[in-house]
Amino acid sequence: MKIAVIALGKIGLPLAVQFAAKGHEVIGVDVNAEVVALVNKGVEPFPGEAHLQDKLAELVPAGNLRATTDYAEAVPGADAVVLVVPLFVDAEARPDFGWMDAATEELAKHLTPGTLVSYETTLPVGTTRTRWKPMLEKGSGLTEGTDFHLVFSPERVLTGRVFADLRKYPKLIGGLSEAGAAKAREFYEAVLDFDERPDLARGNGVWDLGSAEASELAKLAETTYRDVNIGLANQFARFAATAGIDVYQVIEASNSQPYSHIHQPGIAVGGHCIPVYPRLYLWNDPEATVVRAAREANAGMPDYTIGLLEGAHGDLTGARVAVLGASYRGGVKETAFSGVFATVEALKAKGATPVVHDPMYTDEELQKLGFEPYHLGEKVDAAVVQANHDEYAKLGPQDLPGVTTFIDGRRVSSADQWPGVTYRVIGKA
Repeated sequence: MKIAVIALGKIGLPLAVQFAAKGHEVIGVDVNAEVVALVNKGVEPFPGEAHLQDKLAELVPAGNLRATTDYAEAVPGADAVVLVVPLFVDAEARPDFGWMDAATEELAKHLTPGTLVSYETTLPVGTTRTRWKPMLEKGSGLTEGTDFHLVFSPERVLTGRVFADLRKYPKLIGGLSEAGAAKAREFYEAVLDFDERPDLARGNGVWDLGSAEASELAKLAETTYRDVNIGLANQFARFAATAGIDVYQVIEASNSQPYSHIHQPGIAVGGHCIPVYPRLYLWNDPEATVVRAAREANAGMPDYTIGLLEGAHGDLTGARVAVLGASYRGGVKETAFSGVFATVEALKAKGATPVVHDPMYTDEELQKLGFEPYHLGEKVDAAVVQANHDEYAKLGPQDLPGVTTFIDGRRVSSADQWPGVTYRVIGKA
């Protein structure tokens, strides 16, 4: 097949590589000329994705994969077009379709009969049918369901392990017609491999959910579940701390039977997915009080954590406080909706001087994010763990000279590692 992948980001490029590795002709489209140039050299434009560089180095010289900024080079005659263009959101996670609209309009100009179009970017329910279908039909002059087929098939992978996740999880599809769904099933079965999953009643593979709307909701539901679950864990943690209870023992005990799956509490919920998709769900269902309450509870955790610091340390006015971790989670160089921003602001509101450390970021990069960089070994009065980087599990007082209070927002350490220092973790008195 000839396949076009639109947007060669941290999900789109691995997808393009996966399709090419199955022997298909793949052309990636991206508005960033630098990304296109690097891909055409067989060089990964961003670090950290397992196996990506090795696969690029093999597939690009072999002619299976190339990149362009020109839709006219990639879309006409394609058997399938897969879009993974970012959906931007504001501070309240209200959707801004600007980039997706622009990509869809450009795609429509070059769409030819016989093409399957699959959107993989997470969307509010109804977007595929009510927004993309009329836009594609208007721009192309073609009729969906007759001249081309449109489906929604959400990506369900995490950056850093995309290729493993593509094999591990069922590929969900939802079409606007039975014929479109059949085309999508045929396409994804030809470009993906699936691990054996005897735990799944339906088995691993391509799952047709019956409609684009069901597929859209499935992605929102699985991520919103995690946000609500974390919100519940955070609620338990806050209560446990007031009652002298170790919430982690409680969670372990509760999860020892198969009907409880309580997640871990923590200082923040960040990233492109968990803090965002519940808001996209609320965009469709504003009366979802459980979802709204959980999102608000999780958004309040940085303030709560700095309250723990103040309670343990005393007045923070003038205190130099190291925030450990700018990334939204350990091992990932990404600050999308990271708790670092709210943590720094909460410290400033208490009169403290926040400084930020992250092993994945240079001083210049931290400064561009608006932070004063901190280096291990420099004097500091207190510290707060914001991201669970592996490096932080090994820290002790010698790494933070002068530290008197250590707030472990991610439970990466233990009190034993901090002799002479007031150690606090969320969920324990």
